[in-house]
Amino acid sequence: MRIFPVLLALLVAAGLYFVIIDRERTMAFLAGGASAAQPPIAEETGDVATTEDATEEAEALIKVVAIASEARVIDSAVVLRGQTEASRQVDVRAETSSTVTSEPLRKGSYVEADALMCVLDPGTRHSSLAETRARLAEAKARRTEAESRIPEAKAREAEALARLDEALINQNAASRLSEGGFASETRVKNADAAVAAAEASVEAARAGLTAAASGLEYADASIESASANVAAAQKELERLEIRAPFAGYLETDAAELGSLLQPGSLCGTILQLDPIKLVAFVPETEVNRIKVGALAGARMAAGGEEVRGTVSFLSRSADQTTRTFRVEIEVPNSDLSVRDGQTAEILIASDGVKAHLLPQSAMTLDDEGRLGVRLVDDAGMVSFAPVRLLRDAREGVYLAGLPDKINVITIGQEYVTDGVQVAATIKETNG
Repeated sequence: MRIFPVLLALLVAAGLYFVIIDRERTMAFLAGGASAAQPPIAEETGDVATTEDATEEAEALIKVVAIASEARVIDSAVVLRGQTEASRQVDVRAETSSTVTSEPLRKGSYVEADALMCVLDPGTRHSSLAETRARLAEAKARRTEAESRIPEAKAREAEALARLDEALINQNAASRLSEGGFASETRVKNADAAVAAAEASVEAARAGLTAAASGLEYADASIESASANVAAAQKELERLEIRAPFAGYLETDAAELGSLLQPGSLCGTILQLDPIKLVAFVPETEVNRIKVGALAGARMAAGGEEVRGTVSFLSRSADQTTRTFRVEIEVPNSDLSVRDGQTAEILIASDGVKAHLLPQSAMTLDDEGRLGVRLVDDAGMVSFAPVRLLRDAREGVYLAGLPDKINVITIGQEYVTDGVQVAATIKETNG
């Protein structure tokens, strides 16, 4: 009795084999038996046989669903990640040494342009200024005295020249009288001596004139030096008042009352946040798509606040390490809601490009790992087309790099490859 279940199991296994594994032969055997039992049927026409073959071939093709898409021009954008940066940030520092005599302004305070931030003790600087002014007055008086000596020296020179002319006339007369025997040799020598004395007087007068001119130049130099000292003393007094270079907000407390400031010591840090800058770095593959003056927008990482502005600067020199180009966007910030150093996702408007709006699920990878979509033509042949992802939207993704009119496989693209013929169901779309 135990052999009966074994035989039954073998029969069931054989039946399952012929029904599942060798189904085609089993069905052919059964069909042959049925045809042998029935009487012969009249031969069908060739057209009917051809139709049946085509139907069987169509049933053998892989069925896919595709959408007909036509490209349209969209506003493309360069997507970057950057951060906010104050339009101005300056560490206001002392230019002289002294102690602070003013109460400190607290951080967060708003200061107008040219407002006092720190006042320093003048010490003896007022006395130094008075001394330099006195020296300037003295130098001007010396110049007046030197100017008065110039006419006196010129008069002495003229007098010496007149005496020289007189001595030359007397010398000439004595020489002629001596030749005629009417004057003695002594008179001639006296005339020669008088000429020599007159010439010496002329030289002395000219030396006096030169000395007077030199005295005037020295007085002018003294005036210039004294004027420079006065200006330096005045500048030193001006440095005692440290003022804001522009309107903004204090990022740090101003220097405390009584603290000693040396040249270069910090009085306070001031920020200008309106307008504020968005700073990012553009890869060299995208830099030609950005123009100065282009519209731009950004979404803050904290809070999701959105701001808009225009591109104000695009670097012409790449960073040597990252090979990227700095871009700056100027954004109004009158309410000061955007702070310095916030992270932001930035979109910069670029020239419009043709793109297809397709479901994100339509994208796939080829054997080389390239991102793209699979297309099907009117004959049902499949091909792969690489794409460039522009941006995503609620309805799908915008893809560029495709022909204007295409049929994109959206269901079944993962089960076909290039050159395979499929049975495609085409759906129309407005993308």
